[in-house]
Order: sequence, then structure tokens, then C-alpha cells
Amino acid sequence: MSRPKKCRRVCQYPGTLEFSPANATAQLPPVVLTVDEYETIRLIDREGLSQEQCARFMGIARTTVQQIYAAAREKLARFLVDGRPLRIEGGDFRLCGGEQGCGGCFKRRYQQQYAESKGEHTMRIAVTYEDGQIFQHFGHTRQFKIYDVEQGVVTSSQVVDTSGSGHGALAGVLSALGADALICGGIGGGAQAALAAAGIRLYGGVSGSADQAAQALACGALSYDPNVMCSHHGEHHHSGECGSHGCGEHHCGG
Repeated sequence: MSRPKKCRRVCQYPGTLEFSPANATAQLPPVVLTVDEYETIRLIDREGLSQEQCARFMGIARTTVQQIYAAAREKLARFLVDGRPLRIEGGDFRLCGGEQGCGGCFKRRYQQQYAESKGEHTMRIAVTYEDGQIFQHFGHTRQFKIYDVEQGVVTSSQVVDTSGSGHGALAGVLSALGADALICGGIGGGAQAALAAAGIRLYGGVSGSADQAAQALACGALSYDPNVMCSHHGEHHHSGECGSHGCGEHHCGG
């Protein structure tokens, strides 16, 4: 029996998921770069880490990083030389919540301040927030209101600033906050995939009072749109199943 793949730790979901050549004359099949392959490119070529440092960051062996990195570089070469579209999706990964080992990750502050205070039987609901209402564009939200729920009752709440985090980083912020669920208005496919990868349940297409929505979800009475999709220009759409990757609860080998 083969050994299960170990989940590769990824700092945050990519903010842009698709690239197309400007002068494309034919409908060529896209090159698909997995999220963990993208992360090796980001860490090694963008952040300047060595392969050994990249391996520590992602929580895997250096030989595994070498294999992932080589595959990623070959795919990028095909994208550039052949003029094919590039799509980023899938892979064996989990989103980092700012835990020990991620160096100066911006999510550490959220993780240290909020996640550790969450009770064992507490459900934590995050709501995109502006002036008491549910903010309608997830990728541009400047604040979340965080509600802790026990036995169907909201026991505490607080407003958390996102510190200007963009589309790809917001799922990581919610993960670091220990959120179990998100209530929002519009949300793009890429952000949906990032939330799914972080194990955060999505309740989209909701408007009105943030407090009332959180209480309704706590009671199991929230009305929402399971097929919500944001048409705002800042969101990225994503084809295929949202959050489909190989690091589900039955695949992580620790």
C-alpha cells in the first residue's frame, strides 16, 4: 500500500487564477499549475528562499520540493513558449492559518489573538461587515464581524480589520481567526475555492443586518444562495469544482 501524500502548506490562495496570451489565435488547452506548484514558484523565485527553506515552510521534504518545483517550471515554460493559457487549481495542499513555522506570516497576529481563545464547542461565524450591514463584495471587505456561538446563542462578537488583505489572503485571515463559517453577499469562484480549501463553510448571497444574519445562522434559519457568484470586476471566476484538491480530511498523512 502506497504511503499517502503529505499535505503541502500554502500561505494563501493565489489572487489570480487564470492567464491568457493577449495574441492567442487558437483555442489551445490550458496548462494547469497546481496550487502547491504555484507556492514553490512564489517562495523560491519570488521570495528568494532556498529549496531547503521552501521545504520547511511547506512542511515537506526537500526532495518533494525539488519534484514539485521542477514540474512547475516545466509548466511555466510551456505556458510562455507555446503561448497556451495558464490556470491555477487543485493539488495536495492545505492553507496556513499562521501557525508556528511560517516565519513572519501576517496571519500570525490573527491566529495568536483570536484562534486560541475559541472554545472547544464554539462555532465561530465571520460576516463581511460595513456599518452594521453585510458588505456585498467579499474580495474588498475591510472588516469582518466575528461571532462566537454556543448552543444556538451568540455569546460574543467583535469587529476585526482585514488590514488591506486582498482576495487570496482573506481566506487565510478567516482560517487564522478560527472561523467555521462565512456569511457574505457576492463572492467569486476563486475565493470560494480558497474557503473550501480552508474548510470554511460558505453562506453567500445574504444582505441586511450582520447581527441578524449571524443569529439566524446560529439558529439554523438563515436564508442564503448556495449558487452565489459575484459579478464585481475585482473577483476572479473559477471553472471546475470549488476547492477540489487532494488534501481533504481523509488524505492528509500528517
